[in-house]
Amino acid sequence: MTDLDPVIHAPARLMIMTTLDEALGDRDEVTFPGLQKLLGMTAGNLTTHLAKLEAAGYVETTKAFVGRKPTTYVALTPEGRGAFRRYRKHLLQLLGGNS
Repeated sequence: MTDLDPVIHAPARLMIMTTLDEALGDRDEVTFPGLQKLLGMTAGNLTTHLAKLEAAGYVETTKAFVGRKPTTYVALTPEGRGAFRRYRKHLLQLLGGNS
């Protein structure tokens, strides 16, 4: 199990990474409230896990204004996408499935 990335392996972070990789595609980003709704997480819990993923270089958040309202966007970085795909490959190998 040494090949499983401990940053991604936490259940909440695995859900975040899976959603950003598979549900959104290669270049898409999602608003923080949109991601929160998709995952059914509290704002505080999501913020905590995003901070860990951002510190690892796996996600990036950007802030912008939509009209006069501040909005936070979340996206996978190329490094994050690669790390998630390696994680997925190693997990499937561990489980005896195909990568």
